[in-house]
Amino acid sequence: MIEVKIPKLPEEWDSYYDLRYRILREPLGKERGSERNEGDATGIHFALYENAKLIAVARLDRVDEKICQARFVAVESDLQGLGYGRKIMIALEKEAVDLGYRKLILHARDYALPFYEKLGYTLVGPSYKLFDVLQHFEMFKVLAH
Repeated sequence: MIEVKIPKLPEEWDSYYDLRYRILREPLGKERGSERNEGDATGIHFALYENAKLIAVARLDRVDEKICQARFVAVESDLQGLGYGRKIMIALEKEAVDLGYRKLILHARDYALPFYEKLGYTLVGPSYKLFDVLQHFEMFKVLAH
């Protein structure tokens, strides 16, 4: 059974941040804690579980009244390419629509561009280099209402 929910229990938060760290920061040689930022207090967090095992995470941030942003999207490395990223993005997009947002933006790592393009995102162009190492690219999707 696949379920997407907001972490609530301390152990759910621990595994949520652990997955974010292992997939998004550890490969870049960054220390624990670098997977967190001030937006964690106000963002909407998504955790995808299959049979009670955490598989993927993502966060939805408000940019303004009509625009939101997907951040910290991560899937367990040995399960990438199996549709879990798509499932968590569908849940995130549904929540964005339910909240009245019209446009969803994100900054994708170079290797994730094909994934987001398959989900209907449009490439804007290079945005920033994370830790002056990993190029990110701005993308957007107009949300259907």
